[in-house]
Amino acid sequence: MANTTKQLTNTEVKQAKPRDKEYYLADGKGLQLRVRPNGTKQWLLKYFKPYTKKRTNISLGQYPATSLSKARKETLEYRELLADDVDPREYRLEQKQIGREACENTLYLVYQKWLKTKEGAWSKSYRKRLTQALELHIMPALGAIPISKINAPNTIKIMEPIADRRALETVRKLCRWINEIMVFATNSGLVDANRLSGIGKAFKPPDVTNMPAIKPEFLPQFLKDLDQAHNEVTTKCLIFWLLHTMARPSEGAKAKWGEIDMENRLWRIDPSRMKKRRPHIVPLTDQTMQLLETMKPISQHREYIFPSRSNPKAAINSETPNTAIKRMGYKGVFVAHGVRSLASTVLNEQEFPADIIEVSQSRVGKDSVRAIYNRAEYLEQRRVMMQWWSDHIEEAATGIDPSGSAKRKKHLKVV
Repeated sequence: MANTTKQLTNTEVKQAKPRDKEYYLADGKGLQLRVRPNGTKQWLLKYFKPYTKKRTNISLGQYPATSLSKARKETLEYRELLADDVDPREYRLEQKQIGREACENTLYLVYQKWLKTKEGAWSKSYRKRLTQALELHIMPALGAIPISKINAPNTIKIMEPIADRRALETVRKLCRWINEIMVFATNSGLVDANRLSGIGKAFKPPDVTNMPAIKPEFLPQFLKDLDQAHNEVTTKCLIFWLLHTMARPSEGAKAKWGEIDMENRLWRIDPSRMKKRRPHIVPLTDQTMQLLETMKPISQHREYIFPSRSNPKAAINSETPNTAIKRMGYKGVFVAHGVRSLASTVLNEQEFPADIIEVSQSRVGKDSVRAIYNRAEYLEQRRVMMQWWSDHIEEAATGIDPSGSAKRKKHLKVV
């Protein structure tokens, strides 16, 4: 049946006068103007609730703030909801809640929630670097903005000055971290999609620079310089420890006596200290066992094998080996981390299996499942290779080939 209600005009709405009692002017489709004795005019949409068919109404705002045309437009929108059995009042409440949550879920608050999910997953130093960078470069400008309003153009604009300073590695990390926050927000239902997924492509990638490392033929000279340098015993032993174990400086500097299995000659590094947060086992050679014997009188009663000079209860600073190497005249030529590259070069030249070399340096390839299998499967083969490497270092330092080194390599087999 057609709606025969006469529609209101703007003039009628404007000139509607208050009476002793409130009254209604109908416009059709359930839209009415309620005029109260105090002169206020309010738009109401009267309708039947879906399913229950109970009569009710919803306010569309006061006149003149809400015009006749706007009230009619909202009426049509709500009628479409009713046609789909959606209650306009409930829909509006849901939209207000969504808007309220959007305003409450600022980038900074979501960032804080994301950080909580990462507790225990990062080292303290990594967490500190990450939070300092985000709170210095990103949060001052974007932290108070609702996560739903964060977009690529504004984010890129904020990072452009950093890129202009050629701090491209910082830009790369910021892009990765803020993307992780947005992915968390997406998976948490706070935003429909990650609008920042491609912002890294707006910047030039950082130049890849390898850690400075000497060539294998310069190892004897380096060891001679190390022997003649005036380094403390702890510093010197740590540099040798890094050479023999191929560990990263941060891993070696914080080595603990509790991680050493003397009986089985193994160094079991806690996963929390590893770059990839995976357990790592280092077979100990004759030479590394001797280094431990040298350090026993100095630190066996302490937690750390290589204690700090200023605070023996703490570990030596991981930058101490670099400082010592720099003083030896190797600035820009060799760093402590470069021993890994040096070892890898020598061992590959000697045709040791690549898998054993990678696992020995706790590198994880693309096939992480295979890498985990290798870690367990190659332990005995790694013992042979690590001993060969230690013997090679000793030969480079003394010019004498330790007995059995050639034989050890000859009998190395990998299945």
